[in-house]
Amino acid sequence: MNSELIIDSSSTEVTIALVEEKRLVELNKEKKENNFSVADIYLGRVKKLMPSLNAAFVDIGYEKDAFLHYLDLGPQVQSLLKFMKSTVNGSQPESLLNNFELEADINKAGKIGQIITPNMNLIVQIAKEPISTKGPRITSEISLAGRFVVLVPFSDVVSISQKIKSSTERQRLKRLAMSIKPRNFGIIVRTVAEGKKVADLDADIQDLCSRWQAMHEQLKTAQAPVKILGEMNRTSTILRDLLNPNFNSIQVNDVSVAEEIKSYIRSIAPDQVDIVKLYKGKVPIFENFGVDKQIKGLFGKTVTLSGGSYLVIEHTEALHVIDVNSGGRNKGAQDNQESSALAVNIAAAKEIARQLRLRDMGGIVVIDFIDMKNTLHRKELFDTLRDEMKLDRARHTILPASKFGLIQLTRERVRPVTNIITVEKCPTCDGTGEIKASILLIDDIENNIRYLCQEQNEKSLTLHVHPYLAAYLKQDKYTFKSYQWKWFKKYKKWITIDPISALHFMEYHFFNNQGEEIKL
Repeated sequence: MNSELIIDSSSTEVTIALVEEKRLVELNKEKKENNFSVADIYLGRVKKLMPSLNAAFVDIGYEKDAFLHYLDLGPQVQSLLKFMKSTVNGSQPESLLNNFELEADINKAGKIGQIITPNMNLIVQIAKEPISTKGPRITSEISLAGRFVVLVPFSDVVSISQKIKSSTERQRLKRLAMSIKPRNFGIIVRTVAEGKKVADLDADIQDLCSRWQAMHEQLKTAQAPVKILGEMNRTSTILRDLLNPNFNSIQVNDVSVAEEIKSYIRSIAPDQVDIVKLYKGKVPIFENFGVDKQIKGLFGKTVTLSGGSYLVIEHTEALHVIDVNSGGRNKGAQDNQESSALAVNIAAAKEIARQLRLRDMGGIVVIDFIDMKNTLHRKELFDTLRDEMKLDRARHTILPASKFGLIQLTRERVRPVTNIITVEKCPTCDGTGEIKASILLIDDIENNIRYLCQEQNEKSLTLHVHPYLAAYLKQDKYTFKSYQWKWFKKYKKWITIDPISALHFMEYHFFNNQGEEIKL
């Protein structure tokens, strides 16, 4: 399966599209000013305890206090608190835990007030980004994720990813991890470590130990609330988790982002650094690679499937609801109805698995498939959805179809669902339903051309318009009767016309010879 990343970097955010076999399967947006990302580690201050919830609210610098449940403290929280205290008072001069004595695990049925108190400082890690009206969800069970392993301080356990099925390989990896892991650090061996040599695992562990050391140095002088160790940006995280020999291209439209990616790939997979390519085209990168069109077709309330069937996707505070509709296909004899329902449901299951990844929908999802009476058909539908969901990196649980044709599933939710508005508001009428006469649009464009050419003395102009309008302005250009030729004869300058499908029908923009938009 060929995979490629298309990365669109703007002044405010970076948008990352993961494309498999030319099909968009994941879309990630990262605000450049976003200060709260999953896996970031903070020194927080406990604001108040909630005995009724057996939880606490912790100030980590966000507008809403972060939520910490007793079960999220982790069994080794006493060791963490001891490490914090020793680091601050200077009795723990080194970051590694070779001479550190671990404390006993806390009682799983204990109370949070027995462990932490208001106004005390506590090292915490973000488990879920702020969602809706809620603050971040945090944990004090710290872990550092690398490419091949996850390092877990204050533990001695070595575990292997369940996705590695070979018992021989599992035993080999466990033996290697046990031989190289630092004392008092646990190791989780990730799926991508399958078949890797001990040198690869050791290099990854050493890199994670250096990050732990950097956090230790920060902790010595830190004043809560403050970030003491940041996770990698979203682009690097995706590369760390997904990069494999199937990746054949990473297209980026920003020089600095491209260099950052190359630098990171050199550290994890030097042989693949050449797949990073700087996009220099004049057409927006997402439009050039067909991502814009897929976004508009996949992120609406209604998602059309082949054969006329479609999905209706609704989001609520508590759950997500997906309704499968046959679109008029499910008609005819009873036997044909059953087979037609199965065909629609199978196609819907494949698209739903894609939509869950694409929109990053988490929490409870209820899917209303077309009812089928045949038990074998219901099992086939469940198996199809389960197999398609195996490609999903997020943890999930799927329940078999109920007698009402409903399938319920839960999917790990760590950040807000990706929601993109695909219906377009008219830029001319601003939603009122009344627009300026379209026959005057060409006159408006020409008036602006006259102003820019004659009064502003622009050396060259590029006009971005909707493809329909571009075709109209260029018509008969070979007979010298197009608007382009009329403007050239009149203003002695050639106006380049670029069709941009992302624009509204009556929207247009001018750009100078340096590619900068001219604000009118």
